[in-house]
Amino acid sequence: VALLAESHLVAILGPGAGHHLHALAHNRDPRPVETGKRRGSIGSQSAMRRGPKVPATVEALLLGIVDRVTRRMRAADRVGRTVTVRFRYDDFARVTRARTLAHPTAATSAIGEVALSVLRAELPVIDERGLTLLGLSVGNLASSRSDAEQLLLPFGRKDPALPGGGLDDTLDALRERFGHRALTRASLLGRAVGFEVPKLPD
Repeated sequence: VALLAESHLVAILGPGAGHHLHALAHNRDPRPVETGKRRGSIGSQSAMRRGPKVPATVEALLLGIVDRVTRRMRAADRVGRTVTVRFRYDDFARVTRARTLAHPTAATSAIGEVALSVLRAELPVIDERGLTLLGLSVGNLASSRSDAEQLLLPFGRKDPALPGGGLDDTLDALRERFGHRALTRASLLGRAVGFEVPKLPD
């Protein structure tokens, strides 16, 4: 892009985008750098081809996305309350559906359960309009070590929905040691789960 003339970029992209992209390609960016600000949500998505979708295949894909997102949340010591599922239909129209949990969590099972309920409610629309992209994000993030976090009764029993649950901890440790492809859901075996792009730190 840096080798292209600015007028050429303007002709392709229009004045605003052309001038802006040319400046960025030459390391000119007047926007101030903000430091110390953590992201408000953590998410991931997968694109797919047009055509009919089998509900079980879409559910398996969504659970794979849930695994990626919750693993990143636990690695960043974050918990969240708002689960948002994004859909893009065959006509490229986009919609989002969100549900808010009673308590913040980074547990795969809790977030997966909510995400699946959102997806299942949307299946009639997907059957009619198709699906080319499926995404999930968890917002209303807070530190998992926050002193303000509401404790759940009974106090003597560890809440499986909070970070530190035995299964999630074990899976995270195995993936950390042997790579994120070392373990996967049985429902994802032999299925394309999309390309996971490199991400900035959470």
